[in-house]
Amino acid sequence: MRRITGSALLAASPAEVYAFIADPANVPRWQTNVISSARTSPAPTVAGSTGELVFEVMGQRTTARTVIREAVQDKRLVIASTVSGMSVVGTLDLATAEGGTRVTYSSEIKAESIWMAPLEKMVADVAEKDLVPSLARLEAALRTTSSGGG
Repeated sequence: MRRITGSALLAASPAEVYAFIADPANVPRWQTNVISSARTSPAPTVAGSTGELVFEVMGQRTTARTVIREAVQDKRLVIASTVSGMSVVGTLDLATAEGGTRVTYSSEIKAESIWMAPLEKMVADVAEKDLVPSLARLEAALRTTSSGGG
């Protein structure tokens, strides 16, 4: 298993950040490589909620089914998916900080079989490369949303 992590200070309250990240329609606005994202279970986002997202990595377009493992209002969102023999669990932890919210994003990437093990590092490397740009896009999207532009 590979784990990546990063954090950013966002000039928005934990409630604003949570509302934004818990809405699947917003995922393409902040997460790099995500083309589309849709809810496949009724709102609101709670543990057990499901979704489907389409992303492109290394020139390949793939659809992943997602499930919310944990949803703690204004504090934490844990999203899991398994696609093409890789399991990915993304966690967003929110903490009140001076000037807004400290968002810590971590991802655990694990090959589900010995056949996929050689690709685990490659997938983790792509995820790690996209971590900082995704957090920057999240900050920009929240700024646009809070100013009434989104």
